[in-house]
Amino acid sequence: MKQPQKPSEPPQGDNQELDFEQELLEVERALVALKERHQQVLRDRRQQKQLQYKLYKLSQDKNPTPEIEAELRQIQQQLEVLEVCLESQLFSWSSFREPFWQAIRFGGLGVIIGWILKSCAG
Repeated sequence: MKQPQKPSEPPQGDNQELDFEQELLEVERALVALKERHQQVLRDRRQQKQLQYKLYKLSQDKNPTPEIEAELRQIQQQLEVLEVCLESQLFSWSSFREPFWQAIRFGGLGVIIGWILKSCAG
């Protein structure tokens, strides 16, 4: 005989739907974040190219004035900051979290299986 469900417990199907909806929302948020990051990378690359061109043009001057030299240093600093920004977001802990834990899980499982096989054989 099937026992009636308690009123405080939602049916099993509802839990699965809620879990699916939560996972779907998480995927949507990740997609939005990825799109925003892509747009930022495109903007930074455009700015980087513009600064590199400006740096090239200013460095062609045979007799640079102190103002041009100061501007060259400023452009070089901006390029370094852009380079760090472009590199820093490409690799984050969240992108390595899943593979990291998979490696820990299955690597640890392999070690345990190895110990069991060694103890059985020896």
